[in-house]
Amino acid sequence: MTDLSTPHIDPQGETIAETILLPGDPLRAKFIAETYLDNPRCFNRVRNMLGYTGTYRGREISVMGTGMGIPSISLYSHELIHTFGVRNLIRVGSCGSMQEHVDLYDVVIAQGASTDSNYLSQFGIPGTWAPLSSYRLLEHAKHLADERGATAHVGNILSSDIFYNADDQTLGKWARMGVLAVEMESAGLFANAAAAGVDALGIFTVSDHIPSGRRTTPAERETAFTTMIEIALELG
Repeated sequence: MTDLSTPHIDPQGETIAETILLPGDPLRAKFIAETYLDNPRCFNRVRNMLGYTGTYRGREISVMGTGMGIPSISLYSHELIHTFGVRNLIRVGSCGSMQEHVDLYDVVIAQGASTDSNYLSQFGIPGTWAPLSSYRLLEHAKHLADERGATAHVGNILSSDIFYNADDQTLGKWARMGVLAVEMESAGLFANAAAAGVDALGIFTVSDHIPSGRRTTPAERETAFTTMIEIALELG
């Protein structure tokens, strides 16, 4: 139990586990908690950014929405790390594939997160720093994916501040550099974790295949990405 709170997270005495899953959508957090966790308890309702703690196969684990974009996940992850002592932060979400061979419903495990965001400038690094995930979590996640027979790709992703880009050639430039997929949060999460000396990872399900224009429905994005979630629940 904790009596700590921040302006954005108010557990009201509920525990936040050292391992937390971080979907962007708070309704996905609710779905994960109600579907997979035993005895889930809501630890946050501030701004409707729902967070829950329960047990999964006897191990305490939390899940919480983060909202969209690097500023939002960076705010929540900073508070989770520095106020509540979270040590393993695993982003679970959807992504848009930029490669022909990375298809709808495939799993993407982010080794690194390139970005067009200015978030990293605050750290005053005298060069170009590459935000990487935790290799310990990444290796475990890939092993679990292989055990399940999932089609899983490990590599670089793009965390972009821009959803509707005025330049329709932009994503093609990233794709030519081998970037697998695009999302909007992981670079900020990886940077916060690295600065604090804790572990972070991003695991994604492909919801949009950009080269072909094929995509999943909003309902599928909320509830159907079970392989990604089940892999993430085993980590920590």
